[in-house]
Amino acid sequence: MIVRCPPSQTVGSLLVFSDDWGRHPSSCQHLVRNLLDQYPVLWVNTIGTRAPRFDVQTMKRITEKICQWGSSTFSKNLKPDPSRVSHAFSVTQTHPNLTVIDPKMWPWFGSGRDRRLNRWLLSMQLKSLIRQLPRPVVGLTTLPITADLPDALPVDRWVYYCVDDFSQWPGLDREALRRMDRKMIQHADSLVAVSETLQTMIADEGRSASLLTHGVDMEFWNSTFVSSCESLESQRPSVVFWGVIDRRMDFASLRQLSQDMTHGTIILIGPQQNPDPAILALPNVRTMPAQPLAALPAIAGQADVLIMPYADLSVTRAMQPLKLKEYLATGKPVVINRLPSTDSWSDCLDVAESPEQFSQLVRDRITNGIPASQATARNRLQQESWRSKAAVLEIVLKGNKP
Repeated sequence: MIVRCPPSQTVGSLLVFSDDWGRHPSSCQHLVRNLLDQYPVLWVNTIGTRAPRFDVQTMKRITEKICQWGSSTFSKNLKPDPSRVSHAFSVTQTHPNLTVIDPKMWPWFGSGRDRRLNRWLLSMQLKSLIRQLPRPVVGLTTLPITADLPDALPVDRWVYYCVDDFSQWPGLDREALRRMDRKMIQHADSLVAVSETLQTMIADEGRSASLLTHGVDMEFWNSTFVSSCESLESQRPSVVFWGVIDRRMDFASLRQLSQDMTHGTIILIGPQQNPDPAILALPNVRTMPAQPLAALPAIAGQADVLIMPYADLSVTRAMQPLKLKEYLATGKPVVINRLPSTDSWSDCLDVAESPEQFSQLVRDRITNGIPASQATARNRLQQESWRSKAAVLEIVLKGNKP
């Protein structure tokens, strides 16, 4: 049994459980990057929340994880091994306070036996490393699959950074994730949520969470860096989406836009996770694989309109898309289907309430560009930097309320 200390109002080091460092530019990576100068960070790459299935995407991911496990090394002095830090996350360089590790994990968590095995595996691999970290050690996790770890690891405090309602994601084990989510909510010393919907979900479990919406790096998104890999090479006008291409996307909106656009291309950029085949079959829809973060400002520069065509679902009502403020920071016209988390930015973009309106708004922006009123409203993005968001998170990590 691990005995945790009461809040000390200080942080000695961070133990972070999240997506693979450098694989995708997640909010947790942005926040931690802005805390690296202050604290040593042991970043634990996880297997994620999707149980293995026999499809191409899963097999590719399994191969990737096995290769990572085969090449993983644990440095006794916690000095980072540059070969273990991916350069796909191009805005982040290897930092002397960062150590990234790939512990072996069991890729299932639906049963108690699966979870006990994962708890044992992670405990065996992580305890000695954690004991080398400066105290107090604060555990920060974005994933409910860590729910069995608070009493198993020598961590002084736990903070659950709730970024999604994973129990609502298509293709995931909803019941198992909901059970683990509830347990993580109850075991965490402090909770942070990225949206008011997630705050409400946590309140329904009898806990309270601080609201921490996503930030944006204005200088990066206003950059003019261009390289050869970023050309869209599509018929103009170009209507662009980037992100995970999956069942959260609204077929009706994309079909209507596809029918109404007599010229041009709808470009969907990102990994495909079992999307609706009907979307991919639309005649003027083109897909591209996920692009490096450094390529996206130039891609946005070639786009006529940036879109966020999410359907109205439980999972989309809970999320706050990281790309929203990124889109706005590019200075390009932005058209979205309404989500609760986007309401506070409705004066900066165009919000559609139907597929017909979505199509009309996109075509209007292709013709007329961004209105002056929207451009002016976006000035408040200057107060939404990742540095300022990391300062709020740091308050929570110390056991205080922001």
